[in-house]
Amino acid sequence: MYRTGQDGHPSPVTSTAPLEPLESYGNGQRNNREKKLGMTQIFAPDGTVTPVTVIKAGPCVVVQCKTASTDGYEAVQIGFVEEKAPRNVNKPMKGHFAKAGVPPTRILREFRLEGASETVNIGDKVLVDQFAENDIVDIVGTSKGRGFAGFVKRHGFGGGRATHGSMFHRAPGSIGASAYPSRVIKGTRMAGHMGVERKTIKNLKIMRVNTDENLLLIKGAVPGPTGAYVLIRKKQTD
Repeated sequence: MYRTGQDGHPSPVTSTAPLEPLESYGNGQRNNREKKLGMTQIFAPDGTVTPVTVIKAGPCVVVQCKTASTDGYEAVQIGFVEEKAPRNVNKPMKGHFAKAGVPPTRILREFRLEGASETVNIGDKVLVDQFAENDIVDIVGTSKGRGFAGFVKRHGFGGGRATHGSMFHRAPGSIGASAYPSRVIKGTRMAGHMGVERKTIKNLKIMRVNTDENLLLIKGAVPGPTGAYVLIRKKQTD
């Protein structure tokens, strides 16, 4: 679990040695929660410029382990540790974190453990060192909100001609026939709310890994604004 946003060092966590990897799906993917800090550039020796997104990759801590005998399935609950702990934690969640012996976290996510070969314990840390340069990952996030957008911005329509007094520039035009079916077909592309949707960007390359600051520099852009939380899935090669 990683987050992008303001600079800062995570607060210390009482836990065991780093776990690598933690979550393994049946399809061979590893998953972590991160935070987006923004974008920058890195320069190669030959002067080539590569745009990268800086992602705060932990530390994350295991808050709960679910087993088939008690919960009906195998899973772990991961908390993303930040410099500033959440101020408003209700009593049930305080008890939940106290039972695990870890400080409260703002973000909690659960990951299934299907075919995992390693033992996972409460308090285990998940750090950025499970990633390496040139790894290929998929990133899942929530896109930026754009409010109520017109059909040109939302769907990329061309609109009408801009000359000769057409008086038809950015209007949607006809949205259905009058005689039949005498209604607007479901799914017709029109103006409306844009953004705040779950998006997955596939096959992004990790350019650099900073284990001291738990930072990942990933080539290209990722969904969401600065400070948004994203999910990173590491693809395993055959």
